[in-house]
Amino acid sequence: MDNKIRFGIAGCGNIARRHAAEAGKYGIVTAVCDSNIKKAETLGSAYGGKPYATLDELLKAHPEIDVISICTPNYLHTPQAIQCLNHHKHVLCEKPMAITVSDGRKMIEVAKRMNKRLFVVKQNRYNPPIALLKQLLTEGRLGRLFSFQVNGFWNRNKAYYTDWRGKKATDGGTLFTQFSHFIDLITWLFGSIVSVQSSLANLNHPYIEFEDTGLVNFRMHSGAIGSFNYSVNSFHKNMEGSVTAFCEKGTLKIGGQYLNELEYFQVEGMEKPALPIGNGANNYGFYQGSMSNHDKIYQHLVHALNDPGYPFLEAAEAIETIEIIEKIYNNAL
Repeated sequence: MDNKIRFGIAGCGNIARRHAAEAGKYGIVTAVCDSNIKKAETLGSAYGGKPYATLDELLKAHPEIDVISICTPNYLHTPQAIQCLNHHKHVLCEKPMAITVSDGRKMIEVAKRMNKRLFVVKQNRYNPPIALLKQLLTEGRLGRLFSFQVNGFWNRNKAYYTDWRGKKATDGGTLFTQFSHFIDLITWLFGSIVSVQSSLANLNHPYIEFEDTGLVNFRMHSGAIGSFNYSVNSFHKNMEGSVTAFCEKGTLKIGGQYLNELEYFQVEGMEKPALPIGNGANNYGFYQGSMSNHDKIYQHLVHALNDPGYPFLEAAEAIETIEIIEKIYNNAL
């Protein structure tokens, strides 16, 4: 008997190829859908899934599917995740989980009611230097956290902002689409946030409906303070994704373009470790996104479905990112 997990994929754009490749390694790609049927046919031909033009058609035709991966534009995540959950499917949702807290809570309520799992992609947690910093903090090797600095300096030009991108109602904002992973790392690494203060501006993108630059200050429950400095105005290409932690027994800086290099390491009683080389960035043609760790996402997802006690990021934890982003936007100068 075939016990492999059967996957469906909603949305057949750039990131869907990454999902299809990994889903096919850990299970079976049964069906894919996209409003552009040619995209669905192309993805389905490459990875074996039957193509459909709508999610409704896919769900009706394939009751045997176990998990639907949501790879559609931001504003579709909530209605499509709820639709899949109501059809008794587990859901893996690309970032951002939702673009409002109220929508995120609706998703969680439906998942609980249907007794289904709602997972959210947060691939930067698996970057080797990020995993090292998390381990050192968890084990207490760094002592008390004093402060941190997080930077995201990327490039997004006019050609990027087509269709749903750049519109508040469908995109949500720069923090949702480009930097929600960075917000997730702040709370995952450094704990809960007491307050935020932010200064936002649109300095170079008059054709979008929200900020292209932001400065955010955080006060943490632990007493530490921190900042997040972000921009999509880096000239010509992505420049940096970095996290620096100043602690009682050590200072570390994780940098590179995609939080993938251990640039500085001074920790009491430790030598700088040699870390494995991580995966490359997600390549979307004329621009790049975060470091790709979707292999690990699917590995852990399959483990979590086979073992309900296995920890893997679910919506009840992921919604904290949406709550913080809303606070940043609501408290902006």
